Amino acid sequence: MTPPQTRRVPQRRIAETVADELRNDILADDNYRLPTQDQLVKDFGVSYPSIREALRILETEGLVTVRRGNVGGADVRRPDETSAAYHLGLSLQAGRVTLRDLAEGLQMLEPMCAAECAKREDRLEVVVPALTAAIDASANFTNCGLDFTNTARDFHTLIVGFTPNATIRYAVGSYVTLWAAQEEAWAESRVKHGDYPTEVEAGAAVQAHRRIVDEIAAGRPDEAERVARAHLAATQALVLVHHADRVVNASSAMSRQAIRSNRRSRV
Repeated sequence: MTPPQTRRVPQRRIAETVADELRNDILADDNYRLPTQDQLVKDFGVSYPSIREALRILETEGLVTVRRGNVGGADVRRPDETSAAYHLGLSLQAGRVTLRDLAEGLQMLEPMCAAECAKREDRLEVVVPALTAAIDASANFTNCGLDFTNTARDFHTLIVGFTPNATIRYAVGSYVTLWAAQEEAWAESRVKHGDYPTEVEAGAAVQAHRRIVDEIAAGRPDEAERVARAHLAATQALVLVHHADRVVNASSAMSRQAIRSNRRSRV
């Protein structure tokens, strides 16, 4: 009988195996630091090309950033709702999903988070002070256009961030981050054209935020959800009046920058 020929494992399959193990390490350890390529070659007993291919796989997934040249290396980038929002945005953009559709989805989901905040037993000690501080910060910018949009978004980010259920936090947080990117692009355009909403309208948004906090503090989830939904619809209308049928855009430089700047507040 002729002995079977030695089968060579393709470099790509080796690289995928290495990438699988590194991916698990990155996701399992908040403080994981990627070893040097020399150390990875030693640890895995594979070639440099296989290690470089594994790093390229992880770079494509957004889990590492590879520095090339004389100061080459790779840094870990743990995924969060910012990265999730970007990839979600690309999917919505490819599916030709409109801003109206995104807004309607948020109207279903974000107010639910306000209701959950109102159910927290520690809301007066933890939730209300943080939300109030965010409102006070935004109130300083009611006459500053884009700065008001940026600071006012922190309130919405916190509402979602204080939601006890982690799955809801990450899922809805991605949608909030994506909407914020569209809203900031709109605000920048309106400021340039000199027709950003007035200081009175910005002040009304601040007052709506205070009403939501009052309902959360009082432990009235149904009312907190109702007020939050009404406020969200009113503020979204400013964007939708001219852009309702515009497709969600996550690929432009402006949108990418806005998404990166809207990282979830730590609570």
